Amino acid sequence: MHEEQNLSRRAVLGGLGASLAVAAVAPLEGVASPAAATPAALVNPVTKYPKPPFKGQSQPFPGLASQMDPRPDHGETSYKGSGRLAGRKALITGGDSGMGRAAAIAYAREGADVAINYLPAEEADAKEVIALIKKEGRKGIAIPGDLREEAFCQKLVAEAVRQLGGLDIVVNNAGRQQQRQSILDLTTEDFDATMKTNIYAPFWIIKAALPHLAPGSAIIGTTSEQAYDPSPNLYDYAQTKAATMNYVKSLAKQLAPKGIRVNGVAPGPIWTPLQVAGGSTQENLKEFGGKTPMGRPGQPAELASIYVQLAAADASYATGQVYGSAGGGGQP
Repeated sequence: MHEEQNLSRRAVLGGLGASLAVAAVAPLEGVASPAAATPAALVNPVTKYPKPPFKGQSQPFPGLASQMDPRPDHGETSYKGSGRLAGRKALITGGDSGMGRAAAIAYAREGADVAINYLPAEEADAKEVIALIKKEGRKGIAIPGDLREEAFCQKLVAEAVRQLGGLDIVVNNAGRQQQRQSILDLTTEDFDATMKTNIYAPFWIIKAALPHLAPGSAIIGTTSEQAYDPSPNLYDYAQTKAATMNYVKSLAKQLAPKGIRVNGVAPGPIWTPLQVAGGSTQENLKEFGGKTPMGRPGQPAELASIYVQLAAADASYATGQVYGSAGGGGQP
């Protein structure tokens, strides 16, 4: 009897093992085998986007992406989300164009509701962004206004919290860049405007936002390769980007015990309205990005995934870091 039980047990286990082996090698009915999936074609990053020379062009500050030639790519048709920011609520300054726009589109496609800030003169670009956010079934909140005013920065955060129903991602991206060949050409009014837009505004916004940020929230600043290798004609702008890099590292240490992460993104030459609206000379604009190892400027879409990564929960040990994207140049 005991021997018969052992034989029966061996038969059952043997049959089970055979069944598992078959299941391991046989694809489920109606489910494609990963090996059968068509791999995405490799794309050469050197030839992926336009290279200089570019045509001469200029716009009044702050400029519109929709008026640039070639028009920048913010990921409008290319960025595909996967739910990495589902349920998150984000405020992005400078969200109408450039890296702010790329981040806004990516965040919405990753499942976040997004409020963007911009200057009233950028309304045309902002409307396009809000439409793209809403197309994803997410809340898209437009809050125009001048970040050089402390009262507005406080109102901006309050409105974002009210309309989004909370806040857990803050992206301080808006920037002012106006090139001047000599410090003698830089007025106190110019210097003040750059400092207030690039340094004071993040200070005011972060102070207003902190009471609303729970553990797990993220703050992201946009710095620049200018923080590490400043151009001679960007005396004031470069200083603000060095300061941004520094506040990211300082604030990260201060807020880490509270579970709030602070990181930065340091772009190289990126094709945005900053360049055609006084941020570059016409001579430099025509060859913009040509001196990078890739021989071209970057597009905002190429930085979108960095802003997503720094906001996502799976980057929980990354704080006080500056992520570079400069086509082979830069130092962070």
